[in-house]
Amino acid sequence: MAVLGKTFWVEAVERATKTAAQAAVLVIGADQINAFALNWGDLAGFAAGGFVLSLLTSVASAPFGPEDDPSLV
Repeated sequence: MAVLGKTFWVEAVERATKTAAQAAVLVIGADQINAFALNWGDLAGFAAGGFVLSLLTSVASAPFGPEDDPSLV
């Protein structure tokens, strides 16, 4: 496997941040957008989980896609 350089990590973190935001929106939507009753711990947990899973997916995809790119294609 190639060394994962700065470009790889910048792109992987960008993707992970987007996934975390999507997970947070999903939790808000599941709570029917009631910010007062929203469990902020759940929101943070889902967002963090999405972030970590996205990073792991990028690392697992590294050997198969273009060099220094977190994408499969």
